[in-house]
This record gives sequence, C-alpha cells and structure tokens, in this order.
Amino acid sequence: MDELVEAIGRHRAILFAGAGVSMTVGLPSWQTLIAHIAQELQIDEANLTETEVNHLTLAEFYRLKKGRIGPLRSWMDRAWTLPEENLRNSRVHALICELDFPIIYTTNFDRNLETAFTLHGKPFVKIVNAKDIADIREGIPQIVKYHGDFDDDDSIVIAETDYLDRLSFESPLDIKFRADALGKTILFVGYSLTDLNIRFLLHRLWKTWKGSGFEKDRPPSYVFMLRPNPVEEAVLQQWGLRVLTEPDCAPEDALETFLEKLSRNVSALREKAS
Repeated sequence: MDELVEAIGRHRAILFAGAGVSMTVGLPSWQTLIAHIAQELQIDEANLTETEVNHLTLAEFYRLKKGRIGPLRSWMDRAWTLPEENLRNSRVHALICELDFPIIYTTNFDRNLETAFTLHGKPFVKIVNAKDIADIREGIPQIVKYHGDFDDDDSIVIAETDYLDRLSFESPLDIKFRADALGKTILFVGYSLTDLNIRFLLHRLWKTWKGSGFEKDRPPSYVFMLRPNPVEEAVLQQWGLRVLTEPDCAPEDALETFLEKLSRNVSALREKAS
C-alpha cells in the first residue's frame, strides 16, 4: 500500500466513491427503490423478483408511466438524505475528510458527502455540470457528482436510457474525468463492481493508456473490495488495477478498517514531510 499512501500524501490521488460509502450510515439499498416503485405503480413485487428486473429498467418504466422522473427523484431525495447526526458520527465520512483528496468523484445522488465536509469544516466545490467546472478554485477539494445530483433532475442517471446514453462517455464530466485520471492515482471504494458503467469506465481508461504507448508510466490505481474475489481480481489486474481487501475483517467493518489504516499511514507521511 506504500505507493497509494504516497500518492494520497502528495495530493496526487482521486477518490471514486460509490453507494457503499453511504450505506455504512444507513443509506437505503436499491431494493428499497424497487419496492417503492412497485408500490407506487401497483406492481406485484413477486413478479419483479421472478423476471429479475433491475432498478434501471424499473425507473425507465416509471418515467414512461408518469411522464417524468421528478416525483421519484423527490421521494429519493427525502429517503436518501440522512440525518446530520448519522454523518457526524460516521467514521468512514470523517476519514474521507481527513485523507484530504483534492478531487472526489461519486456516483451517489445524495448530499451526504457534501454534508460531511460541511460538518467537518472543510470547504468544497460541488461539480454537477459544465457550468460548475468554471467554479473550480485552487486548493479547494472538488466533489464531482458523476451520475448527477438531487438538485438537478436533468443530471440524474437513474433510468435505463440515462444509463445507456452515459456509456458514450462524451459528457463534460467524462472529459474532465479522463483529464484528471491520466495523471493521478485513483482509489475506488464503495463499489461491488457489478456496475457496467464503472467497469466500462475502467476499461476505457486502460485502453487510453495502452494506446498511448506509455502504459508503463501510468500511475497505479486501486479498487477496495469488501471481500477477496480471485475472479474479479484477475480481470481488474488485467486492466491495470490493484485490488485491496481486508480479508480478516467482517465485510460490514472492512471499509472503515481499511480507511483507518490508510489515514494513519498518510498522516505519518505528511508529518514526516513537514
């Protein structure tokens, strides 16, 4: 983990945070979203289980039936916004603030990262669209809402069409990510990596470096997984990502344990440098 510690200590690393980060403090699961849509549209949930309909397809159906995604977004905003006390007591969120990443990308729609930064007295710039990129200020951490934000219906990637459109990777945030990622180490946390969008992003990044002729100069990047998985590990290593785990730790405690270790080592490095 030495290279990762050094990259974070020198502010040369990007954090990419998924739903698993907020689930540590009580964020509802995608199954909760499926159950809500089923109830609102009067669909038998047992039928959804039998056909294995995912939340993307169901949200697409919701938009077709309702004509817009707004009411669903409003419900999600209420359900996905956690009490400040939960975030104040969240060690995972505190550690993310302590590690002081210059840029955090997140596929979460909720405001929990932003609230945690505010509670810990850390300034930040939230980036949802091209206009926000102009607000970037030197030395101020960026929180980039890669799949949108509850404050902007049009930005949210929640239904299947949104998701497929996003696979073109040509939006302003995609262009920004490619520019940010080429020169920095990336640490992915809070992902199951069954997310095709993220897997495609990792593959595209690998192809960019491979096609450049300078693949050996690529900064190392990492994926933290809650439990060891030799199949995932082999595939991700093929794309130039190193898999980190806490094999002796219960999955529900693994992320906090990993970030604690990371924070201790980064703090020691920064103290030594100063």
